[in-house]
Amino acid sequence: MVAENLDLSSYKDFFYDVSAYEDVRDLYIVSDLLITDYSSVFFDYANLKRPMIFYTYDIEHYRENVRGFYFDFETMAPGPLVETTEHLIETIKMTETTDFNEIYSTAAFRARFCALEDGEAAKRVSDRIICHLES
Repeated sequence: MVAENLDLSSYKDFFYDVSAYEDVRDLYIVSDLLITDYSSVFFDYANLKRPMIFYTYDIEHYRENVRGFYFDFETMAPGPLVETTEHLIETIKMTETTDFNEIYSTAAFRARFCALEDGEAAKRVSDRIICHLES
């Protein structure tokens, strides 16, 4: 939503604008880390068990005036909430530690929100449909 307002020209070969790419799932696969704000993409990305950082520089405004949250985002987000560029850079460096995901309880998040994403979801749906049709 904000890509057209960003000028990345001075960061050529470092930042790439992929906002027009047609399938974000392809981008998940080739990424080592997700940096997002409040986008629901983190629910899908969590299945990859890779680090996530939430750049929440405007969290008070978002919580109070924009949309709010459907769950206790500030305590249950599967990664750190950072509000400044400096803290974002420090946190990106932290993702290289082996225990980054454990620090932020990503397993607990996945257990609650991603449990049905186990590679068998389509089979369960088709089995239920077939059972329903046979009864």
